[in-house]
This record gives sequence, structure tokens and C-alpha cells, in this order.
Amino acid sequence: MKKIINDPKRVVDESVAGFGLAHADIVRVEFDPIHVVRADAPISGKVGIVSGGGSGHEPLHAGYVGFGMLDAAVPGAVFTSPTPDPIVAATKAVDGGAGVLHIVKNYTGDVLNFETAADLAAADGIEVRAVITNDDVAVKDSLYTAGRRGVAGTVLVEKIAGAAAERGDSLDAVVAVAERVNANARSMGLALTPCIVPHAGEPSFTLAEDEIEIGIGIHGEPGRERVKLEPADRLVDRLLEPILDDLPYERGERALLFVNGMGGTPQVELYLAYRRAAEVLEERGIQITRSLVGNFITALEMQGMSITLLKLDDEMVELWDAPVQTAALRWGR
Repeated sequence: MKKIINDPKRVVDESVAGFGLAHADIVRVEFDPIHVVRADAPISGKVGIVSGGGSGHEPLHAGYVGFGMLDAAVPGAVFTSPTPDPIVAATKAVDGGAGVLHIVKNYTGDVLNFETAADLAAADGIEVRAVITNDDVAVKDSLYTAGRRGVAGTVLVEKIAGAAAERGDSLDAVVAVAERVNANARSMGLALTPCIVPHAGEPSFTLAEDEIEIGIGIHGEPGRERVKLEPADRLVDRLLEPILDDLPYERGERALLFVNGMGGTPQVELYLAYRRAAEVLEERGIQITRSLVGNFITALEMQGMSITLLKLDDEMVELWDAPVQTAALRWGR
């Protein structure tokens, strides 16, 4: 194993400390218990938004803390859900009196620990609601889930719900738009290589040199099938077909096309994949109204990619375009 680390047990603490130093204008970092908070939180009268999960998916979630997106993020150990205590601390830190939304990826540990934290925060008088993201069409149940996994669509939920909260929407309204984004987002990914969790020191799974895992999860969970290496266009088709089968589009409908790298995939390959995805959507009469390309939700150094399609409406477009200032996404401000 070759990694730029000191002690494998200290990877998250040291990385989060560096993140806080690099982005002190946007966030503040607390370590007892560990959570990352928007620098100006809490904001009186504003719905607070908290997300979190295992580390190793950077920039998710801390990279999305800031104006127009998350108010706090709670990093667990690598690929391990945070415990309830830091989630409660983050919830209290962003409570401006208008309630708090938890955005939770559908993994059993995340769901259980956020539920416990919500109950504890409610006992202290904070109204907490949760939206569970489950956009992955690859498999229904996986190693860490009951039902579909929450993957790259989570980024879109966080951005659009964050913009709704920033403009002053009520908790009910923010929850409603978050649920609408999740309901209209579909994703599927693939892996060319495994990743290595620092404290494990060995690959999370094995693939032959000429094999690809189709439908991989963001922790290296098994997907639908293993196939031999194919040209990029065919791989993109393999990801798009089940997405479009699961949520069909009428000609003329609008979409946000999100091509995401798993951490070890260069931009040149992601844009190559985007080209083919755009070609397929154009053939079907689907209008690509907005796009996002890059490494926005990763699995350490895994080589691979995912494709997410979000069926857009006017409000989603408005909220996507709204100003955002975080470490990983920033425009309009």
C-alpha cells in the first residue's frame, strides 16, 4: 500500500484539520466530537442542513459546507458511518430556530445513526426532518443497505435543497424540494480498479486486469455484473440504459447530466464519457439543460465513474443556478 498518510488511525482527523485550515473563510472545524460547520452558522431564521457519512468520498460531504449548500457535515471513519454524538453536535450548531434537515445516504449505519441523533436533538427542542437519498439503480439491496443505495444524486439534493434553505424557504418546503430531487435522480456506476481503505491496507475487492465491475457501490460493494473491458461508448451505454429504463423521459424533457469520477479517473476520460452520454440523450430528444463533470463523490483512489441524470423542472433549474460558495462547488457569488 502506498498512501500519503502518517498513522492510518489518524487519517480522518488530520485530513479534516487540513481542510479546516485551507477553507477557514468558509468553515470551522470542531473535534470534540468531530464535525465541520459553516463559518457563519447558526443563521437565525434559516433552515439548517446537515449531512454526513463515512470519509473517503471527498469532497462529499465537508466540501459542500458553505453558502447555498450544507450548514454542517459529519465525517465518520473511512467508509464508516459517524456515530450519533457528532451528528447531534452538528445539528445543534446549525439550529437557527427554523428546524434542521438531515440529508442521509441510504446505508444502514447512516440511517440508524442519523435517526438516533434526530431523536436526541428533538428531545432538546429542535425540529429535525430527514430525506434519505437512494438514487442508485444498480441493485435493490447491497452489503450495507436495505433498498437502493444513495450515491451521486446526493450531491444534487444537497445543492438544490441548500439553495432553497438559503432563500428562506420553510422546513416543509426544503424537505419537499429535497424529496423531489431525490425522486427524479437516477445513478449507476462502474469500477476499473478497487480502492484501498487505509486501516485495511489491502484492496477492497479484486478485479482481473481486463475486468470491469458494472453497478459498483461507492464503498466497493458488488454491482450487477463483471464484464471484460470494452470501449468507452459501450460502457456509457451500459450505465445509461438502466437509468433511462428506470425513469423514462419524454422527448423534450430537461435533464441535468452529471458524470462523476470515483477518485482515480482523469478528467480526459470523464469528458470523453460525457460526450457519449450527451449523444445518447440527444438521440432520445432529452434536453441537457445543466451539467456537472468531475470527481464530486468518490471512493478513495478507485478508478471508475458514475452517471447521474436528474429530471429537471423550472424550480430545480433556478435553485441549481442559485449562488453557492463551498470548497468544492462555487459560482454566482
